[in-house]
Amino acid sequence: MGTFEKLGYLNDDFRIFHLMDNEKKEFDFHYHDFNKIMIFLSGNLNYSIEGRNYHLNPYDILLVNAGEVHRPVCLDNSVYDRIIVYVSTKFLTSYSSEEYNLMHCFDKAKKEHSNVLRIPSLDKSKLYHVCKELELSFKDNDFARELYQKILFLEFMIQLNRTVISNHVNYLDSDMANDKLLAILDYINTNLTEDITIDTLANTFFLSRYYLMHFFKEHTGYTVGNYITEKRLLLARHYVQAGYTSTQACYMSGFKNYSTFSRAFKKAFKTMPKNAPYID
Repeated sequence: MGTFEKLGYLNDDFRIFHLMDNEKKEFDFHYHDFNKIMIFLSGNLNYSIEGRNYHLNPYDILLVNAGEVHRPVCLDNSVYDRIIVYVSTKFLTSYSSEEYNLMHCFDKAKKEHSNVLRIPSLDKSKLYHVCKELELSFKDNDFARELYQKILFLEFMIQLNRTVISNHVNYLDSDMANDKLLAILDYINTNLTEDITIDTLANTFFLSRYYLMHFFKEHTGYTVGNYITEKRLLLARHYVQAGYTSTQACYMSGFKNYSTFSRAFKKAFKTMPKNAPYID
């Protein structure tokens, strides 16, 4: 597989799904334009996120930031059951202030270098209870339904962040993580706007050019070039949505040629840069 793609669409501030696969299913590497929270309920599953791999236990909470490339890997035909929440960064920050930040749980997970929270007795917690109430709210048409859903969702995010802040959570270490791969991915994302080539990476990490290309694709499912391009496109779209011109966004995100950038942007997001809607 040479590329990975954006999956899922979020036209609202948040959405919640309860999904269940009764037989083994194959998933490709992909990313979302929004943040994802998953409560894993059952299955035999490894989850790969940006070079880190996790073997999940029931009631683990998975946090995936917008733009992070990931995929689940079902290891057998066990029922894969999960609750998934999609939420836009814009919505979370609109309800944040100097006193509290609803993105804190995502920010703390980044600092801990882990995407998985393991909370003791989650199924008996207020956090899980609110999550189930939120799920049920999407199945009724009672009075002030949308307002009630928003209240429940905000309570869910408050309870999640309170749990993180109170340290009643363990951050799951990555299984089978390759330190070399993590270092390469970190280098790329840190220097995304710089001139990054295969030779640059090979020299930086003392690898042969041939080995680096095959190593990267074997462990991630995509090429170095495609990974860099997709990450730059996500950064460029952020700049466009922040008010920069498409030309400014092109060069600020590391592209060297506007025509190449424009074609790639249209292919990835189905629109020209100047028409990109605010969807974060």
